[in-house]
Amino acid sequence: MRAAVRAWAELLRVSALFTVPGDALAGAAALGRRPGRGTALAVGASLCLYEAGMALNDWADRDEDAIDRPHRPIPSGRITPGAALAAAGALTAAGLTMAARAGRPALTVATGLAATVWAYDLRLKHTQAGPAAMAAARALDLLLGATATAGPGAASVGVERPVGANGTSRAARSAGTSLPTRTARILSGAHAPGPAQPMRPARTAHTDVRAALPAAALLGAHTYAVTAVSRHEAQGGSTAAPLGALAAIVALGAAAVREQRGSRDLPPVPGEGGPGDHHRTRPGAPAPRVLLTALTAAYLRTAAEPLLHATLNPSPPLTQRAVGSGIRAMIPLQAVLAARAGAAGTGLAVMGLVPLARTLARKVSLT
Repeated sequence: MRAAVRAWAELLRVSALFTVPGDALAGAAALGRRPGRGTALAVGASLCLYEAGMALNDWADRDEDAIDRPHRPIPSGRITPGAALAAAGALTAAGLTMAARAGRPALTVATGLAATVWAYDLRLKHTQAGPAAMAAARALDLLLGATATAGPGAASVGVERPVGANGTSRAARSAGTSLPTRTARILSGAHAPGPAQPMRPARTAHTDVRAALPAAALLGAHTYAVTAVSRHEAQGGSTAAPLGALAAIVALGAAAVREQRGSRDLPPVPGEGGPGDHHRTRPGAPAPRVLLTALTAAYLRTAAEPLLHATLNPSPPLTQRAVGSGIRAMIPLQAVLAARAGAAGTGLAVMGLVPLARTLARKVSLT
């Protein structure tokens, strides 16, 4: 039994699981919302889809691993190819089921994520599109957290909700003030009590998810760089890949340390009563500069130093170490993305996963 558990832990690379929850948490932070039920469902769906990709990866690479990595669970005979493929299918179904419980928009994103994972493992991994596909998968994972956090009640686009002077939509529905009058009051800055107030567009899942796109792009860029290096981890010999990744990591650190401006600077829309509104945080000051700097330093320290070593000596062991460190570096990067959006507490909570990931990585390889 213990040997079987060990084999499945290796197949699923469970040490990398701690790099997954931060995607959904960073997505929620990008919206200026506290993590809620939808965020938890997104985390569960992400974990299932990530592990599905791990099982499918070894199934697809079983012939190649028989030569380069005969110790892996499938070529060593500890797990059969059929069992690995069945696990990939079951985990994918479980992930999509959890995403569906978070609403149709979340299921749509999760379906795209699952399709990207399967396309990468079965077709794109050994092509020039491989790094881009893996980057898209990580970006979609963050957007899954954002969409699930926004909730199904925020899925209508282009709907206007009248907002009354007392912050309730009922008062606004009884207002008959013309648009020119309302516009004049806005431009004059008048806030006198009365029934006439501007019509404001409802906050929607569509607009919320767009607020998470910059964070998704940064996480995707990091994933692209690490995946480009991973293509050489079995044979080594490439100096250009780790050098390019090192330059990308430094540039990403500089970009990520800047505080995010945008949706969190907007006041909450009074009178919104859709599901998930109670999870929205009030706009506040960005995380302290010292915290952003410390989190960014942790990100650079985790990812950059092993890449420098792999650049100077592109041997398979050092290249594999750089890839493993690049995967673990996603955790401090997720923490930076959350903190720069104003969710310092979420960033610190994500950083709490670092020692767990480091400890488990000593027992089960990340690559």
